Amino acid sequence: MPKETDIKRRRTRQDYVFHQTYRTRWIDNDMYAHLNNTIYAQLFDSIINHYLITDCGMDPFSSPPNSPPPSASTTPSENTSNTINKINPSGQVAIMVNSYCDYFASVSYPDVVELGLRVNKLGSTSVTYEVGVFKQGEEDVKVVGGYTHVWCERGVMRPAKGGMERGVREALGRLAVNGEAEVKAKI
Repeated sequence: MPKETDIKRRRTRQDYVFHQTYRTRWIDNDMYAHLNNTIYAQLFDSIINHYLITDCGMDPFSSPPNSPPPSASTTPSENTSNTINKINPSGQVAIMVNSYCDYFASVSYPDVVELGLRVNKLGSTSVTYEVGVFKQGEEDVKVVGGYTHVWCERGVMRPAKGGMERGVREALGRLAVNGEAEVKAKI
């Protein structure tokens, strides 16, 4: 059986459900003329939080009581940044408890990168994301990384006793690629 790193190295854009493009900046390079590792963490954080805000109804700037997120019937590509101000904020927050990054090849300014997002594991209060980084015009994945969020009640910052809110869970379930039947059965 192939090692987990070998499996990640063979990822393609089609292995990811949600996509974004990022134009690298001169400041992203480090002294070795490739993207600094901290930039990858920022890219992962940006695509994940974009999805959480536009598709899951998360509003990091307010904390009203359990308002429902956007309709669970939309697909990830149907929501856009124009909907951010129209979203009903969630009564929960996602706290990062784990992160990882596997580097396979270098990217540097002035490259344009294409990011892919998927959910590898969806529990009752946790979600593990994976982000693939591809250089525009090239097929091989350059970096695969991600992190795990635990969903907590805003006021107490403890795991949500009843699990993550239904609409959030359904939206994250649309990104699930491994164990989809198990994820959908819990919704």
